[in-house]
Amino acid sequence: MDVFLGEEMTNLVKYEAARHALQEAHSVDEVKDIRDKAQAMLAYGKQAKDTELIWIATDIKIRAERKAGQLLLEMRINGERATPLGNVNPKTKVSNDTTPTLSSLGISRDQSSRWQKLAAVPEKKFEQAVAAAKEIQAEVTTASMLRIDKPHVSNNSGENEWYTPPEYIDAARSAMGDIDCDPASSAIANKTVKAEIYFTEKENGLANKWNGRVWMNPPYAQPLCQQFCSALVEKYQAKEIEQACVLVNNATETVWQQEMLSACAAVCFVKGRVRFIDIAGNPGAPLQGQVLLYFGNSVTTFKKHFESFGLIFVPI
Repeated sequence: MDVFLGEEMTNLVKYEAARHALQEAHSVDEVKDIRDKAQAMLAYGKQAKDTELIWIATDIKIRAERKAGQLLLEMRINGERATPLGNVNPKTKVSNDTTPTLSSLGISRDQSSRWQKLAAVPEKKFEQAVAAAKEIQAEVTTASMLRIDKPHVSNNSGENEWYTPPEYIDAARSAMGDIDCDPASSAIANKTVKAEIYFTEKENGLANKWNGRVWMNPPYAQPLCQQFCSALVEKYQAKEIEQACVLVNNATETVWQQEMLSACAAVCFVKGRVRFIDIAGNPGAPLQGQVLLYFGNSVTTFKKHFESFGLIFVPI
């Protein structure tokens, strides 16, 4: 049954039908067919800018890839082949093995490997990652899902505290004239930031009023990162704060970063990766690049102090 066709079907009906089809599917072929249709639905949703449809498609696609990985793993465990190799007759050069191959299933070796790794992600972590991504409207991909068990910049060595290298703080202070407020900080971090007012995790910067010139390196865990970034945009547009420099991971595909890019006056796409510092003073190893967004009227000054860190762009 084609669970994706029919314009009279609502998005919710499509979702429920696709989830039911996945539950009933018992072969890699069936699951891959659902996955491919979800991929087509995703492309249509993006073209139509239908947020709900995009989420249905990404949810079904990642679940289908996970189930395909489970089935492929079972085939391997059960001794079935599912590989491009097999028993080949030396005279005819034709395989005598009738069990499916990756080629006959239309699956590449890379897809097979990635989907089997996806199947190995614990159920609880898988569902938490899907829910967290949906909350901030970030697209769920196999690549992002496979990163959830890997160390993040915020906890590479088991430490929750990572601090911005002083050269970025100094540049922000010079660009804005000073730093009055850091809404997501700690006593140790503020030794470098030197903000007049700062809020720790216990004080909850989201529940307090900010002021003046703000430096912010928000918590990297979701939904806190999205909440702090959305709060900054809201406070800047309400003129509660005058200027701000915000250092975050480069996540231009997310709704919250699109919101910031739309509201900021300039952005520095940092070349390389920021080497955050742990509590012992050792540089960390971030897993992705960063951007630094500027909010305010001193774009020329911002560019002067940050152009050495990377390319500066001014949103239209």
